[in-house]
Amino acid sequence: MITSVLAGLTILIVGDSHMTTPSYLITTLQDGLVAQGAKVHSLGICGANAGDWTKVTPGTCGGAERTGSEAVKMLGTAPATRPIKELIAADKPDLVIVVQGDTMAAYDKPDFPKTWAWQQVIALTKDIASTKTACAWIGPAWGTEGGKFGKTFARVKLMSSFLSANVGPCTYIDSLTFSKPGEWATLDGQHFTAQGYKQWGAAITNALVQTPAIAGLKK
Repeated sequence: MITSVLAGLTILIVGDSHMTTPSYLITTLQDGLVAQGAKVHSLGICGANAGDWTKVTPGTCGGAERTGSEAVKMLGTAPATRPIKELIAADKPDLVIVVQGDTMAAYDKPDFPKTWAWQQVIALTKDIASTKTACAWIGPAWGTEGGKFGKTFARVKLMSSFLSANVGPCTYIDSLTFSKPGEWATLDGQHFTAQGYKQWGAAITNALVQTPAIAGLKK
C-alpha cells in the first residue's frame, strides 16, 4: 500500500531539454513520482526558456511528452510549448513542476542576463499563480565544466541562487545540494549520462516527498 504524500496527486511537469529524451528526467523523475502513487503528465521542449510556457513557442531542438507509465512520445521536428494556463486547465493538477534553469544561464556569455532572466521567471510564475495551483521549481544541477554549452560551476551556482530568490510562490528545489560539482558524469557538460539522470530523478522525488509545501497538498 502506497502511503506517500504524493499518492493520489495529479502532477504536471514542464521543462527544457532535460525532459526531452527517454533516458532523461521525463523517464527517471516521472517513474519516481508514479511509483509514489502520483498521476503524472510531462511535456518537455528543448531550448525552452521559462517565459516560453506562457504562449505557444516553437522549440529549437526537439521535444517529448509522457503520460503516466506510458512510453515517452517524441514530438518530431517542430515541437512547441503550450501555454501553462491551458495545460493547467486541461490537467487540473494539484502540483506543477517546472524544470528550468540551464537554458537561461547563458553559460557562453560573459555576463548573466539578470533582467531578462527575471522577466522570464516572473512571466511563468505569474501565470501559474493566477490559477492558484501549487508549484515546485527544479533548479539546475552541477553538470561538468566545459562542453559545447560552456557550463561553469560559478555560473550554475549563480543561476541557482537567482532562481531561489525569484521563483516564488513556487517552492524552490535546489539540485546543487544533491551532488558535488562534477560528481555526475555528463555527455556534454550539461546533459547527464543515464546514471546521472537516475540519481537526479531520485533526488528530486525524495526532496518533493520531504517538502512541507508539497506534503500539505495531500488529499
